[in-house]
Amino acid sequence: MKRWIIAGVLALALVGCSRYEPLEDGSNAAVGISRPETGQTVKVEEEAASSEEEVISISTYPPRGAVKVKGIYVSAYVAGTGDMMDKIIEEIDRTELNAVVIDVKDDQGRITFAMDSPTVNEIGACQVFIKDLPGLMQKLKEHNIYPIARVVAFRDPYLAEKKPEWSLHVADGSIYRDHKGLAWVNPYKQEVWDYLVEVGKQAGELGFKEIQFDYIRFAVDSTMKDVVFDDADTLGRSKTEAITEFISYAYDRLAREGLYVSADVFGTIMRSQEDADSVGQRYTEMAEYLDYICPMIYPSHYSPGNFGIENPDKEPYDTIRNALKGSRELLAAAEKEGSTQAIVRPWLQDFTASYLADYIDYKDEQVRAQIQAVYDAGYDEWILWDAGVSYHYGGLLSPEEAAAEEARIAESREALLPEATTEPESEPGIPEEPASDS
Repeated sequence: MKRWIIAGVLALALVGCSRYEPLEDGSNAAVGISRPETGQTVKVEEEAASSEEEVISISTYPPRGAVKVKGIYVSAYVAGTGDMMDKIIEEIDRTELNAVVIDVKDDQGRITFAMDSPTVNEIGACQVFIKDLPGLMQKLKEHNIYPIARVVAFRDPYLAEKKPEWSLHVADGSIYRDHKGLAWVNPYKQEVWDYLVEVGKQAGELGFKEIQFDYIRFAVDSTMKDVVFDDADTLGRSKTEAITEFISYAYDRLAREGLYVSADVFGTIMRSQEDADSVGQRYTEMAEYLDYICPMIYPSHYSPGNFGIENPDKEPYDTIRNALKGSRELLAAAEKEGSTQAIVRPWLQDFTASYLADYIDYKDEQVRAQIQAVYDAGYDEWILWDAGVSYHYGGLLSPEEAAAEEARIAESREALLPEATTEPESEPGIPEEPASDS
């Protein structure tokens, strides 16, 4: 027993130990990556010194306090505007909300507050919207609000222009730009991976508890056919392999800092292999290397006929329920094969998709319907998206009502979940670049 304890202490003391690296003390302990909220552990076993040695499971990561998130997205501009943020905090206090996702690295690739970090300083990436981040973090802490850092990953026009050697290129050697004229950095480049990890670590040091990567994929519009990839970068890897490897790489380095790691993914990849390969997102494989996976299952993003629903945007409950039914089936199958799985925390729609030919106004009723669908599908967490940060708080419960609802749900889950009312009839297909992944 003493030998096991000593091995565990030595392993925990190793600063550089990752899920892939052997223990430097020569012990035969299995390094486990613990997810305290689920009790799951990913094992990476070292060969036993002898057949009589027992293999134990320990964690190389510091303890992390899990929060069951019910959140909203907040832009850096709003987060940095005192009176606007104060009003949002008031709404959070009086509702079931308990978390905010705030832009740290935004859709233009700019860092939204003063960050002292090598690459950030080198390229002058800061565009300060949040002038007093420590003050904001303190206020969120006082109101028990869980802060999540949104880090836009590979659609980064600023970094691509400042470091063209890290960008995607077309045949003539010029920088690739999508149909909106925005440059993307190369997801195969480890220099890009290191930059994203660098930003995530800095966000953690300044108070964020979780790093949520967005645009963690390749571009989807038709211009991608013009991109030329260098064999020295791809090393024979597919798009999905590159994205999954980055997830594993970032998770390992951020989790050892005590941070949770999550990623936004297209909801359509759960049902379409073609879509998954196009953007480089494999749902179950990414879930194996994340604490939270956040499918963007906005009803407006599904075309007519999906899930057998004539107009998904007009049927928010059925659309969300069926999308999450697919998530549950995929992850259950993967779990049977022995892989660990991230907690599913979907993005829900709190905006009106007026760009559609046939749409409905999203108000309190539609927001509540989606939240109810999350619970009825067997999940507990969700985040609302509105780029304009104008939410329908009337669709949310009070803290007291939410506590009663959680108790009711816990009781009801002792019975089998009912089947979804409709079945898939057509593949959704990924639309060309939306305004934001989220």
